[in-house]
Amino acid sequence: MLGAISGQLLVVAIYWIYFKNTPDDPGAILACFSTGDALDNKLNGFVTEFIDTAILGFIAMGLYRGMFFKQSIDIANIGIGLVITALVMAGGGPTGPALNPARDLGPRIVHAILPIPNKGGSNWGYSWIPVVATTLGCILGIWLYKISFGL
Repeated sequence: MLGAISGQLLVVAIYWIYFKNTPDDPGAILACFSTGDALDNKLNGFVTEFIDTAILGFIAMGLYRGMFFKQSIDIANIGIGLVITALVMAGGGPTGPALNPARDLGPRIVHAILPIPNKGGSNWGYSWIPVVATTLGCILGIWLYKISFGL
């Protein structure tokens, strides 16, 4: 969580001048901080986050516990980076996926606390989705891996 908050503070420092020059689109400013469903559909947002994180959890288990990558953690780390890139590109359109509760919650807290120019609300009504859906999705992905391949 602290890493997500620190990273978001760097984003604020870089984009501050752009926030000041974006008076008509508080949604664009919020999108620099947190996720949200493009159609404001909580069910679609939940399903998207759940599926993407289940896939990530399943593949992460395979990379870190599988026979080949278990001996080479560096290759597994590169694999995780590539999987996250693929998930953001393939499944990230509807929500700008969190894939991790801290990735959304930490920056959303920064958005709520800082006096950012031209910001709107922090959309707390949606904030539970990237926390609950990613947690449940990862649990499902790990469970599916264990059922498929054992410990």
